[in-house]
Amino acid sequence: MEAVPPEIRDLLVEAAAWRLLGLLLERPREGWRREVEDLTRECRDPDLAAAVDAARDEASEGLYLAILGPGGVVSAREVSYRGMEDPGRILADLEAFYEAFAFTPRTEEAPDHLAVEAGFVGYLRLKEAFARTQGEDEKAATAAAAASRFLADHVSSSVQPFAERIATTEVRYLTLAAQALARRVGPPRAMLSAGASLPVLCDDPCSFDCGPG
Repeated sequence: MEAVPPEIRDLLVEAAAWRLLGLLLERPREGWRREVEDLTRECRDPDLAAAVDAARDEASEGLYLAILGPGGVVSAREVSYRGMEDPGRILADLEAFYEAFAFTPRTEEAPDHLAVEAGFVGYLRLKEAFARTQGEDEKAATAAAAASRFLADHVSSSVQPFAERIATTEVRYLTLAAQALARRVGPPRAMLSAGASLPVLCDDPCSFDCGPG
């Protein structure tokens, strides 16, 4: 079997890490722990491994709902951290991103939930890796640019205040996951879209399913 080029392998590892970040911020459900363990082996990130280790002892549906569920003590939704900005505009922009790249997450969470947003970044990394394996450099560049723009326009605005709030709950696995997400995203970035239209990576839904489940 032909060896996977290092740049493709790195993208696949990145995709697994983003998917795991999203999964850790989802409600634990049937199959959740198995998927978490599988992704932990793939992503090779010590920060995420620490979060998963804590989740083995702490994670439960009841605890999650008390902290991040409807009426919970912390919101994981982007609109909660965007001040006076129009929530409808934010959600419409998110839906435009998801539709442009045929992203259909299997989750109960709102489109602006950080679990969904992290899952989308992982999805774009996977699309980039797939495009590169096919020699489709333009599609790969489109996916990479979309990920950068999505992080700037959406994730970076909410991840740091979310991490600070979740730390006050003293729930270790969620705190570690939020901190790992904040480190991966970095400080807030200047928004890049300025009303520009989104490029579409593929006209039809892709043959792999990598959204939050």
